[in-house]
Amino acid sequence: MWKYIIRLILRYRVANLIVIGLLTIGMAFMATRVQMSYEMARMLPKSDSVSMEYEHFKATFGQDGAVVLAGLTTDSLFTPSAIEKLDQLTMRIKATEGIEEVLSPTRLFNLVKDTVRKQFTLMPLMKRLPQTQAEVDSFRTCLYNLPFYQGLIFSVDGEVALMTITLDKKMLNNRARVALIDSLKSRVETFGHATGVKVSFSGLPYIRTITSRKIEQELKLFVLFSLLITSVILLLLFRSGKAVFFPVIIVFISVIWTMGFISLLGYKITILTGVLPPLIIVIGIENCIFLLNKYHSEYRDHGGKVRALSHVVERIGSANMLTNATTAAGFASFIITGNAMLTEFGLVASLSILTVFLLTLFLIPIFFSFLPNPEVRHTKHLEKGLISGIIRWIVIIVEKRRPVIYLVTFVMVIIGVVGVTRLGTSGKIVDDMPHRDPMYKDLVFLEKHYNGVMPLEISIDTRKKRGVIRADNLARIDKLQQVLAEYPELSKPLSVVEVAKLSRQAFFGGDPLQYSLPTSHERNFILGYMPKNTKKKGGRTIMDAFADSTLQKTRISVQMENVGTDDIDRITESLRPRIDSIFSPDKYDVKITGTSVVFLKGTDYMVNNLFQSLVLAVILISGLMALLFSSWRMIAISLIPNLIPQLLTAALMGYAGIPIKPSTILIFSVALGISVDNTIQFLSRYRLQLRLNDWNIRPSVLKALSETGYSMIYSSSVLFFGFLVFVLSTFGGTEAMGYLISFTLLTALLSNLFLIPSLLLWLDHIVTTRRFREPLLQILDEEFDEEIDSIELETDTRGGA
Repeated sequence: MWKYIIRLILRYRVANLIVIGLLTIGMAFMATRVQMSYEMARMLPKSDSVSMEYEHFKATFGQDGAVVLAGLTTDSLFTPSAIEKLDQLTMRIKATEGIEEVLSPTRLFNLVKDTVRKQFTLMPLMKRLPQTQAEVDSFRTCLYNLPFYQGLIFSVDGEVALMTITLDKKMLNNRARVALIDSLKSRVETFGHATGVKVSFSGLPYIRTITSRKIEQELKLFVLFSLLITSVILLLLFRSGKAVFFPVIIVFISVIWTMGFISLLGYKITILTGVLPPLIIVIGIENCIFLLNKYHSEYRDHGGKVRALSHVVERIGSANMLTNATTAAGFASFIITGNAMLTEFGLVASLSILTVFLLTLFLIPIFFSFLPNPEVRHTKHLEKGLISGIIRWIVIIVEKRRPVIYLVTFVMVIIGVVGVTRLGTSGKIVDDMPHRDPMYKDLVFLEKHYNGVMPLEISIDTRKKRGVIRADNLARIDKLQQVLAEYPELSKPLSVVEVAKLSRQAFFGGDPLQYSLPTSHERNFILGYMPKNTKKKGGRTIMDAFADSTLQKTRISVQMENVGTDDIDRITESLRPRIDSIFSPDKYDVKITGTSVVFLKGTDYMVNNLFQSLVLAVILISGLMALLFSSWRMIAISLIPNLIPQLLTAALMGYAGIPIKPSTILIFSVALGISVDNTIQFLSRYRLQLRLNDWNIRPSVLKALSETGYSMIYSSSVLFFGFLVFVLSTFGGTEAMGYLISFTLLTALLSNLFLIPSLLLWLDHIVTTRRFREPLLQILDEEFDEEIDSIELETDTRGGA
């Protein structure tokens, strides 16, 4: 097969360049149409019961998590000038396209008893702008005399007031949301500067907008730094501008294809797909290093450029195909998770990795066939320097100090097992932001005063029309709210009960001491004043936010602190039996839902599926290794040294207190797929040496180690520093990926350099050489040499070839 590929690549160089160029132009056009994702990440499949309950809740009561919160400190707020400016700001925001509703201290409503019409009427709390400080103080007293707003608009301590801005649902998942949020923040901050009021922002739309912007910024930063770092490493290794320029061109083309795949598949850039361009750069450069090292080695041996390039394709092509296939398999394992974001990531990554393999396989020989022959200085890296000394030292250790290698490995495994026992599972909705980030500080500030900003909803189906306003059901809801108040992680509940209490206060002339549920004697009088749930088209009543049109279903809304999944699980599991004791499951359907619960279940689902994907990755990679080695012992030898680094990485997480969560668990499949590359390169060369050394294992191992050590160290250096770029991320998960994958690759390199050769020598009398004689995947065929020598370049009569 490879002789035909060699002919295709080298005999039709110009035609290949034209085809690749035209395809790249097409992919570049598609890449210009790629968009950022502004949707909330869906971690649960649509068929999941928790997801279905949440969708049903939104269909009944509307979208939760659509509110932007602006916290305003009250020390400078209640002055005539500040109140006037706040009122103007509120009105301007309310009139902004994309804004559904705005509530602020100057735009609140009170329930007033209309004795003439015998009906409660919603009246503005501030009927006109206060002109004096005394009027402002009077307005403030009226506001604080409404317990309904306590813990909702103004904090219990009175130090902070909220402006709540509800976005139109069409804006939630739209790019226009970014400009809208920027405009809102700018306006509110301008108000803060003018009045001396300290402003804090939060709410899911705001958090998601800031996150999307950071992803977009970091994508550009990572691509730039990845190119810079890999270029420097290539220059240090090969001491040639050509060995830097052309690989960079190839990975640049590969990035274009990656972005084109995202667009062609109808995907958008997420926090995961955003790391693919720098990832492809690193993997592409690794491929180039293997090919260039082989090219220089072959040219140094016999001085023929065409023969050297042909041998690059023939002898490295199969090994590179297998290494890229295993890397792609590691990513492709995410496709089975059932999580849309991970599926997209896995599919695009695997396609991009296979593409970068083909591009490097074709373009490296083509580009360098047009260039002059390598000079002596270009091949000196194979003979002298620090790397050569390191490899000679490794050969000595492997040959003479294997018991030390086994002892160190055993100790590291024990340390790893102990560290794994310390691993925990966790995750927060706002988890990856550094604590020094202004967004995180604002979140903590508002949580301190309001006990949370993350939506948690309890939906109650009474199974009877108008069952919501029955006295016994109102009492049950009130009892449940008292239970919720026992949890410090939850804010003040908001429900139809609070409306009933406000109605009683209004019925008795606004006395705050009357803010409680109507007694059975008062109920008929007070409910008689409630507006009927019939309205003109487009009109609203006070009950709309809390019950459906038939008054059969209602909700209790609370906000939760940004706690971990363990705490969310603890709270929901603790609430379930207490809810059932109040609302009998035989008579009521009560569901705990909302963004917080969906996130909890989504995180658990995602972590479980990522474990499954890791197992699948091991199986896929084992299957690919079986194409190279027909012996199960050899498959074990190739996998075990690559699983030990996985163990040590998990142990590092345990010792460092880094929990297992979606952003860290995916590291293992990625690292496994990449780290096994060096193993394949080494064992491929080892099998060749067996044939050359009459199936004598000892010299074959040492010769293979000497030959592949350069590429293993070079490629691992690129991968190590390439992934280390991600530590610059402001997202904790991406930063952890940088540290942890770099650590995994470093330990995998040491394992491949020391442990695999040692195991092969130890198994000298166990592994029969017949296992290598007839593999399913042919890596090398020396009989092609004569045919290779006969290949002529299509332009070899012109200069530069």
